[in-house]
Parts: sequence; C-alpha cells; structure tokens
Amino acid sequence: MATVVPPLTLGRKLGAGAFGEVFEGQDSVHGRVAVKVMTRASGESAADWHQRKAGLLAEGQRLSAAEHRNVVRVHSISEDAAGDSIQLCMAFCAGGSLQDAYEKGPLPLDTVREIATNVTLGLDALHSRGMLHRDIKPGNLLRNASGVALLGDFGLVTDRLLHGYGSIAGYKDHIAYEVWSTWVTSAKSDIWALGMTLYRLLHGQEWYEAGQSPAATVPAGGYANKLCWLPHIPAGWRRMIRKMLNDDTSRRYQSAQQVLSALSTLETPRWTAKVDTDWVRWELAIGDRLKVVEWSWQSPRKHEWTAWSEPLGTTGRKRTLGGSSAAQARSKTLSELEDFFERA
Repeated sequence: MATVVPPLTLGRKLGAGAFGEVFEGQDSVHGRVAVKVMTRASGESAADWHQRKAGLLAEGQRLSAAEHRNVVRVHSISEDAAGDSIQLCMAFCAGGSLQDAYEKGPLPLDTVREIATNVTLGLDALHSRGMLHRDIKPGNLLRNASGVALLGDFGLVTDRLLHGYGSIAGYKDHIAYEVWSTWVTSAKSDIWALGMTLYRLLHGQEWYEAGQSPAATVPAGGYANKLCWLPHIPAGWRRMIRKMLNDDTSRRYQSAQQVLSALSTLETPRWTAKVDTDWVRWELAIGDRLKVVEWSWQSPRKHEWTAWSEPLGTTGRKRTLGGSSAAQARSKTLSELEDFFERA
C-alpha cells in the first residue's frame, strides 16, 4: 500500500540517472525538499516493474527509519495514482553533490578526510541497521547548507538491479571484485566502493579517466596494485585505499569503524593540485612564501618537473627547490616527485 504523504509540488530538475530524476520540491510539512521520481525502466516488463515498485515502497519505509546526521533524511515514499511512478521525498541538501567538485579536479587531502569521516559515519549507521548502500560514488555524496557531507541515494539499488542495470547506471567502476562473479553485495563491497570514491576525489576526473578503466580491469583481479597515484598523496592514504580495494574480502577493512580508525591516523599536507591533459601544478602557502611544483609532458618519454618558492604578498626572491635536469621517462619523474613531496 502506498504511503500517505503531504502533496508535493515539483520544481526545477536537479539531476538524472538510470534509476530516476531528482527535482527540487515543496511539501506542506518539510518545506524545501528533494524528490526522486522513479519510473519503469526502458525494456523493463510490466511484471518486473510491478515487483520493483513493491520493493521500492517497502524499502522506503525502512529508509525513513535510518536517521543519522550523515545520512540524507528520507521523509516518505509513495506512488502516483496511476501506478506509473514512485516519488521518494528527501531532505534538501543545499550544498549539492560532490560530483561537480570531482569533475573540477583533485580535492585537498584535509577536505577529503573530512568528507570521508562524515560519510563513513553515515555508512556505519546504515550497516549497524543491517542496510547496504550499494551505490557509493561522488554523485551520491551530498553536502548540507553547513557543508557537512552526507550519504544519499541509498538503499534502492538491489542486487537484482545491480545485475540487470549496472551498465546503464554508470555503476560499473564501483563494483567490487567479488561482486563481478557473485552479483551479491555486502558491507565489504560498500567499503570497496567508498575506497574507489576516495581515490576519485583525491585525483579528480581528468587524472582518473586517464588511468585504467576499473570496469575493464577489476574483474581480472589485482586492481588495487595498478592504481596510478598523484605523487603528493602520502603513503598512509595509499595503504588505506589499497586495503579498501583488496580483492580478498578477509584482508579488506571489515567494518566502517575500522575505516574510521584508519582515517584518524592520516596526514593531510595542504597542497592544492590542478590537473590538465599534459600538466599538473601544485601550490602550498607557508607564511609569506608560496611553494609551487609544476610537472609537464609531451610524450611518455618526455616529462619534466620543477619546484620553487616565491614571495606571497611581499617582496623577495624566487628560490629553486628542485626539478629534473632534462626530459625523462614518466616513471623517473613520478619517483622524483614522490621523494620531493615526502621531504617538502
């Protein structure tokens, strides 16, 4: 039976995905809300839609009980009079999703740690209630008006939907190694997807998409050891994310609480990074000086880098801090840059 909810007025579209469209809305109880409208998928039979619709309505009741400051509040879920669509009414997150930030480039380490801590607390709350997220990615991490990160768009992707619609949902990059063979998700596959999400936020879209496609490489195994890191990412972050992405679920973090413990130990140097198709630039302000590192390339064998410091808001001299002596291979450049950032 459909839930009785206050009448909803839909406004501007906020986004769209394989499982529905999201609109800004108003209702008489909660005021400004976000409304996800889910309809029958292309190619979905009437019987399958009826079954999925019943599951969505039942799951909506469970989601409304998942109250936590780092989980987007679900107010209600209902179907329209004709039975053609489902409306999921949620708290409105004025800060939007982290998809836009990811597309613009790498986020600072301290920002990613704060986001990760917030959403892992939310994930722990879901897991403690016996619930899974199944679709953790930058677009499903939201910020409220205060900038606090929350887990959103959760609970409505079942294992059956993952199997049937994973490709059109753009979800393949976040399918854990074991799910490719079993098509059964778990709390540990949520942790895997969170690890992939953190890697994305640390590197930004330009760098991420230049690397190996997870959908093409994860099923073969060993993906965690094939990650290409921006050289300013400290060793502790790399170890944590590789453990989150371990093929062997017994060697992965066993709970969100363990991820929280790992996050609490991480270093967060305040370098900002910008990535383009053929260069990367880092900056770090320390007092009245600005450290700058630039790495550029013309081909796989022609990479160069240089580092210097310059006055910041004052007069003074530019000081050379390091760099390559000539064009060189990518691997050598990465090694030298990693050494520089470790010492910087």
